[in-house]
Amino acid sequence: MEETLTKNIQINRSSRDCYIHPSAIVSEKAKLGQGIHIGPWCIVGDDVVVEDGAKLIANVIVEGKTVLGKDSVYYPFSTIGLAPQDLKYKGELTSCIIGARTIVREQVTIHRGTAIGNGVTRVGSDCLIMVNSHIAHDCYLGDRVIIVNNVVLGGHVHIDDDARIMGCAAIHQFVRIGRGALVGGVTGVESDVIPYGSVIGNRARLVGMHWIWLKRNGVKNQELHALRGVYRILFPKENEQEMVFDERLKLVHEKFGHIERVKEILDFIQNPSRRGLVKVGRMISSSENDD
Repeated sequence: MEETLTKNIQINRSSRDCYIHPSAIVSEKAKLGQGIHIGPWCIVGDDVVVEDGAKLIANVIVEGKTVLGKDSVYYPFSTIGLAPQDLKYKGELTSCIIGARTIVREQVTIHRGTAIGNGVTRVGSDCLIMVNSHIAHDCYLGDRVIIVNNVVLGGHVHIDDDARIMGCAAIHQFVRIGRGALVGGVTGVESDVIPYGSVIGNRARLVGMHWIWLKRNGVKNQELHALRGVYRILFPKENEQEMVFDERLKLVHEKFGHIERVKEILDFIQNPSRRGLVKVGRMISSSENDD
């Protein structure tokens, strides 16, 4: 992937399309694309790749083996690719990759990976990382993820495409958050959140599905109805739990396994996990979740 990202990147300091403010400190070894903007008091290290059209507004620090994707934007006092906050890290060559068109707002910190992890921290394309959020070492964020102000992600957190993490949420290390999931504000997440699930609480509890996102993204009524049935089978009320969880999984597979989003939920649940699934909280009816 890195070879693809760095392909055709050349040093273009003299290009008319490349702006570097006189106060910025940019290593001669850094690879700079066309049409980039590096504003006042920015620092760009030796091993950094700045792809075409990327913009560092001011006071941005980028270090380590870091790639800033095409047309991505970095606001003042954000720091990208610095060493992880892991006492086991001993200066190994690890990396940080930010996707195209991602926006990183003020005071965000995104650390590079560790050798005992997967060696890379990745943030996908078209993401929005809002003010004062932290993305720790070895995290993976898919495309179009939104992280709201003051969110903190522990190391090795995996967040799939289109997830929404609301303000001041805290995500425990190694937690997985499925595609299109919603984490409510001021929520502590210690366990995995299923795709399209919605969690909230001082300690996160699954309270339903992310119906609003599903509707806004064109999911038809027939599939929404099927997803409601899946949720009721997998997570019934306490007085309706007639089967163990494995039996409920089997029933969902038999009745709804042909539906792609249901298959995605089942695969997520059955994949290996270090944290287990988030516990179920108060059940919310479909009418309460309607947009």
